[in-house]
Amino acid sequence: MSTEFLIVRHGETPWNVERRIQGWRDIDLNDNGRKQAAQLAQRLSQPDTPHAPLHAVYSSDLSRARSTAQPVAERLNLPLGLIQGVRERNYGILEGVPFDQMQQRYPDIAKIWQSRDPDGVIPEGETLREFHARVTEALEALAANHPQQRVLVVTHGGAMDILWRIASGEPIQTPRKVIMLNASINRILIKSDADGFKWSLLDWGDVSHLQKPADDLVS
Repeated sequence: MSTEFLIVRHGETPWNVERRIQGWRDIDLNDNGRKQAAQLAQRLSQPDTPHAPLHAVYSSDLSRARSTAQPVAERLNLPLGLIQGVRERNYGILEGVPFDQMQQRYPDIAKIWQSRDPDGVIPEGETLREFHARVTEALEALAANHPQQRVLVVTHGGAMDILWRIASGEPIQTPRKVIMLNASINRILIKSDADGFKWSLLDWGDVSHLQKPADDLVS
């Protein structure tokens, strides 16, 4: 059995523009993000798109992801399922901090961030290993529930990085190597058998449907 996933990062938000760490903060889309969501829905609702048919639409329960997924669900007349398991990483006390001020405000935590220590603790947040396990479990549960189907999941930059690493066999400790663009379409395949789940990467970073792609910004 196999499930094809379209993994989409939420549209642009005000904090993306300001380069602030969002994490679990419930920041909604800005005007450009809403336009990106509409352009995504237009692309995925076309019957001749290589991404058709879509059998299910899911999203993180945070507003920026939900507002990106809702237009697609409405266009396709599909229910929108909300899944906390594909939320962004909980960045604890770093949430709301501009990226360029992290080193100045929290130098010890900045070292943990930069080192990608899987068990490094961000106060009030999740470790990278906990985050990895949460996102993995959520996607494999969806794969088990949607055999032989194509499923859209709207999530976040950090979660997408985890999914890319699993699908490409990249360790969680290494520096990030791929882009995580707002409202981009990214494709992975999860196969399941008696031995468990096997992930593979199909395509990454498609923004051909967007009039104004945003910068590569985490969370």
